Amino acid sequence: MDTIPAALAGASSRFGDAEALVDGAVRLSWRQLHQHVRTAARALIAEGVVPGDRIALCSPNTHHWVVAALASTYAGATLVPVNTRFTAAETADILTRTKASVLVVAGEFLGRDRLAELRAGRHPVPETVIHIPLDAVEEPPGVIAWDDLEARADGVPDADLRAAEVGPDDVSDILFTSGTTGRSKGATSAHRQALGVARAWADLGDVTTADRYLVINPFFHSFGYKAGILVCLLTGATIVPQRVFDVAEAMRLVAAERITVLPGPPTIYQTMLDHPDRDAFDLTSLRLAVTGAATVPVALVERMQNELELDAVLTAYGLTEAVVATMCRTADDASTVAHTCGRPTAGFELRIEPPAGEVLLRGPNVMLGYLDDEAATAAAVDADGWLHTGDIGRVDERGYLTITDRLKDMYISGGFNVYPAEVEQALARLPGVVESAVVGVPDERLGEVGKAYIVRRGPALSTEDVRAHCKRELANYKVPREIEFRPDLPKNPSGKVLKRLLRG
Repeated sequence: MDTIPAALAGASSRFGDAEALVDGAVRLSWRQLHQHVRTAARALIAEGVVPGDRIALCSPNTHHWVVAALASTYAGATLVPVNTRFTAAETADILTRTKASVLVVAGEFLGRDRLAELRAGRHPVPETVIHIPLDAVEEPPGVIAWDDLEARADGVPDADLRAAEVGPDDVSDILFTSGTTGRSKGATSAHRQALGVARAWADLGDVTTADRYLVINPFFHSFGYKAGILVCLLTGATIVPQRVFDVAEAMRLVAAERITVLPGPPTIYQTMLDHPDRDAFDLTSLRLAVTGAATVPVALVERMQNELELDAVLTAYGLTEAVVATMCRTADDASTVAHTCGRPTAGFELRIEPPAGEVLLRGPNVMLGYLDDEAATAAAVDADGWLHTGDIGRVDERGYLTITDRLKDMYISGGFNVYPAEVEQALARLPGVVESAVVGVPDERLGEVGKAYIVRRGPALSTEDVRAHCKRELANYKVPREIEFRPDLPKNPSGKVLKRLLRG
């Protein structure tokens, strides 16, 4: 099962009538999901999709996304997930760069109609547009309605032959980087790589057909797609998507659907633990949480273990170009989980390159390269196959990785290198701090000084409290000179703080 179509066919055979997907009133078994995907793939073939075509998919987490994504690969095409938060211009840039032949797009979501915006801006749109109805609204002109796919498929008797022609080394997807430091780049991966990282994630989380997986991470991100949908495809766990994170709805779903697996950024668990109505929901089915993308305080890990009674809380490290590179193990203690990202997994090698301490990765699941960008690919993956991540880290005697910062986040204050992640870790230990982000800002005397943006729990925490704590914990040159309290921090959908927006 080294291709996604083969994995789906295998899931249909192995798990049969077990529940594969639950999205509101829609409940599909693995056999039914397979049939829906085959129908959608036949419709795509009927519309002229040939092996190697790119199919762009812009939709929130719903059953439609799962079917459309799997159908794209079943028809021999390459999936191009599109960030639902992108502007029309950003979306059009993806469509143009990938030369997408089909756009599968949802109706109005988060107050915006993506297709209408593309058309209003006179951006190029593929000739074939498949429209996902999120609400009962009239279909826009010139699209194929989702409910019409079955009729469109009538002209193609079978998609299984096309699926059988897909090879392990064929490109399965093009995932665009989060663009936290500039224009996003399209990382290409093969089927064997997409399944390889999903298999490693599933093994370390002990995921089985008995699990029910609430997928809050966006499907267009590798954490939602490869560590979500594909993990379930390989294990038979039930996919339960949530369109937008809402803590009360998440807890309702956990209770109603007996959710066992709940990955996400630390803020999800913090919000859940602090919610005043938490005790009204039965959350005892939860057994596994996997987090990352931000500083994780030891106290939060301990609260997750004790108050949510989780069997395992794991942290992991990955990036679009490698997906899941390191991960903790279920036997690791709270301090290890909070302070490290675990050991290498999925066949990755890890080393720290001096003098900056950049994290380098090598292994079978490093991306094939950036789409149509040989220079960027060569800059990221050297001649020996090492991926230069741009992250700074250290490895302890057990082989566990700790990410200390981004190379581009480091600033120099009075001649001293300051790594914001170290300051953020110190701030995480101060009661009342929910999360923080530290950036370097210009200073006439020192060149740059630190500015801390802090989300606090209640108004009691003051700037004086923060400064006093930092002075106890950090060398003077690391203490933030400016402190600003905010109700939230700007983030991309994977939970990474967009520091470029804080720097202005």
